Amino acid sequence: MKLKHIALASIITISQLACADESSLKKKIEAAYPKFKVESVVKTPYGNLYEVFMGGQIIYTDEKLTFLIAEGRLVDPKTKKDVTGERLEELTRIDFNSLPLDKAIKVVKGNGARKVAVFSDVDCPYCKRLEQNELSHITDVTIYTFLYPLAQLHPNAAEKSKLIWCADDRVQAWNDWIFNNRLPSSAGDCEVPLEQVGDLARKIGVSSTPTLVFSDGKRMMGAQPYKAIEAALQDAAKQ
Repeated sequence: MKLKHIALASIITISQLACADESSLKKKIEAAYPKFKVESVVKTPYGNLYEVFMGGQIIYTDEKLTFLIAEGRLVDPKTKKDVTGERLEELTRIDFNSLPLDKAIKVVKGNGARKVAVFSDVDCPYCKRLEQNELSHITDVTIYTFLYPLAQLHPNAAEKSKLIWCADDRVQAWNDWIFNNRLPSSAGDCEVPLEQVGDLARKIGVSSTPTLVFSDGKRMMGAQPYKAIEAALQDAAKQ
């Protein structure tokens, strides 16, 4: 019994030390980079590396913060698994059911059974490419498009977004813009949720367009090939 108690005490002590190390490192990083919020610090099983999730990305360091590895990929040499990629996917997963879908343009294709949300800037050429060349090949899906104008890149996008949102038929107005480059004749003076969508995007770490969010919470950035999008929809449907 004494041996068991000693073993249990040792486990608790080791766990407490690990938590203390991670907490201490978190404070060091926050002091060095006060503009960034450190979401989590976790020790990896690889050498003395710690995984730090901050600013929407994973970086690596040691317990003393003597170096930083940013924009690098940690790969398991035995399994060839992209550890960074898998962890980043897990850490950035979004609760799809929590999205305010009433603030998005809803386009139903086929039976609409599958779901995906898209954060899109009306003046983003990659967003148009996504719609014209990729999403046009996919059916049996409901697409929720959040109008997310990036003012620094496209100063006229917000006004165009208002015209589309305030149209009598938002879906038709969206399609006319995407496929025909034609804006509706609405006054654009209705209540438009651009500010709320912007707050949402910043909250969940969406900083570029297009960004897709699937029903299983996984995200995809950029105008990816429709086969990749189709595969992601199929994976999400299995969840």
